Amino acid sequence: MGDKFKGVSRLIDDAFEAIERENPKLKGVLQRIAGFGVPDEMLTGLIDLFSRTNFTQPMHNGEPVHLQAKDILGHVYEYFLGQFALAEGKKGGQYFTPKSIVTLIVEMLEPYSGRIYDPAMGSGGFFVQADRFIQAHAGNRNAISVYGQESNSTTRKLAVMNMAIRGIPFDFGDKPKIPY
Repeated sequence: MGDKFKGVSRLIDDAFEAIERENPKLKGVLQRIAGFGVPDEMLTGLIDLFSRTNFTQPMHNGEPVHLQAKDILGHVYEYFLGQFALAEGKKGGQYFTPKSIVTLIVEMLEPYSGRIYDPAMGSGGFFVQADRFIQAHAGNRNAISVYGQESNSTTRKLAVMNMAIRGIPFDFGDKPKIPY
């Protein structure tokens, strides 16, 4: 059967499989959607929205925004993580530390180089903030190594996606681990 008859969700799943083949660290992270029964019209609308969005020269209120595409996706991802944590209450907060606290800790640590390890990394917010710190202080992103552990497999996937969206190199091991 040709791609023409597969349906949008199956084509997206095929794309996810290709992404995972090319990026082994994403293996098993991208959720397949064909089984959820999302109508093709809804998926094509979403694809159309992304296709019409200019990630290379973003604008806000008619003014250019000086962000890279990965920064825009990262901000969107962060927003939804925050909204999810608010909606879930304490349960959702298990992997979402407020940005102000993360920023304070990173500013105190001043991670210019070396290893950054988070034994309960949640969605990887500390790593993202450390990367921002390095960029803001003219540091070399390649001077740090990012390592983390997370016992919850879904939360670990969120962290992997968070790093992948931003292009932050990481090593979280092969599977979720309980660090203590």
